[in-house]
Amino acid sequence: MRILLFTGKGGVGKSTVSAGTAAMSAARGLRTLVLSTDAAHSLGDAFGVGHALGSEPVEVADNLYVQHVDAQRRFEESWAEVQGYLLSVLDTIGVDRIAAEELTIIPGAEEVFALLELRRMAVSGEWDTIVVDCAPTAETLRLLALPEALGWYLERILPVQRTMVKALKPVLTKAAGVPMPGDSVFDALVRLHGELAEVRELLSGPEASVRIVLTPERVVLAEARRSWTTLSLYGYRVDGVVANRIFPAGGSDDWRAGWVKAQDDVLSDVGASFEGLPVWRSFYRPTEPVGVEDLREVAEAAYAWTGSVDPLAVPDTPAPFRTETDGETTAVRLALPGLAQWVERDQVQLGRNGDELAITVGAYRRLLTLPAALARMRVSGARVEGGELRVTFSRQTTNTESETS
Repeated sequence: MRILLFTGKGGVGKSTVSAGTAAMSAARGLRTLVLSTDAAHSLGDAFGVGHALGSEPVEVADNLYVQHVDAQRRFEESWAEVQGYLLSVLDTIGVDRIAAEELTIIPGAEEVFALLELRRMAVSGEWDTIVVDCAPTAETLRLLALPEALGWYLERILPVQRTMVKALKPVLTKAAGVPMPGDSVFDALVRLHGELAEVRELLSGPEASVRIVLTPERVVLAEARRSWTTLSLYGYRVDGVVANRIFPAGGSDDWRAGWVKAQDDVLSDVGASFEGLPVWRSFYRPTEPVGVEDLREVAEAAYAWTGSVDPLAVPDTPAPFRTETDGETTAVRLALPGLAQWVERDQVQLGRNGDELAITVGAYRRLLTLPAALARMRVSGARVEGGELRVTFSRQTTNTESETS
């Protein structure tokens, strides 16, 4: 199964490119599902069937299915137990019921539960290709970082809290005057964590990759560069870039000629910024592409730009995070492509506390839990070189609890 996620700055045409890629996949005879984690849900409009879509996949052409995720249903399945407990606490302290319901909804819940729906569809075995129309870049980055961040909390903090509450529940309930969470609440949190961990494993696996959609504008390109670095920081493969809404050359209109020249300059920088990745080009058409056939034609024309690169093939790029052992040392290598284009070297920081390695790049931070073998070793060196962070561990056991560099 092939999984393709499309992201980019808001308004660059992610939904059109996602829908076109899905239509092209279906035309090859592959059973294809396209769904959206973007609250705007514009896929139905792109296919011209917005009113017909529901919470289950709807067939819009041979082998092509579209789904608008029912976040409310997934919320009730995955969060109802926890919400029920939180509502009981808020009711005890006198919070209005309607306000309490608003307070107990996870920020960004719709996108989170869309990922859980993606997991459900992936494990069903029904699909050859799943295309995901993601939210704009910033929301997508936060979303993809969530499973790992939540996992850290649940693996370290939740067991302690669960033990304490179980032992002291009668005393705490009487002293605090509010109900304490029962096993069912903790079980729901653990279940949610397990599902999100499966999502992360699925999306960071070799058959999944992210595709960045941009328009040839300086501001959009700058954000796309940061996205490539940050997606790699979190361990996700980026397999290509789609430059969308390009003005075709030709004609004598001075206004359009000016735009063609400006876009050509930016497109040259796009190729240099994403060296090693295919850059597909999608040009403006005389009319807006709506419907399966129009979208398929847009995608096929764009992907034909690179010739021999199959846009549906599993990418052969290595995982962003990998380890290499050489004698008495082990090197952890994390790809950070495009790093030098938007961040200074002193904005890349590395810290260690016990079995955790904290990597900070600009405003983004990833907390890595080291395997047991590495946790017993000490950091003997770290450097950023050739778009890659390399951290070297030696077999000498560390005598300090924390290290920073």
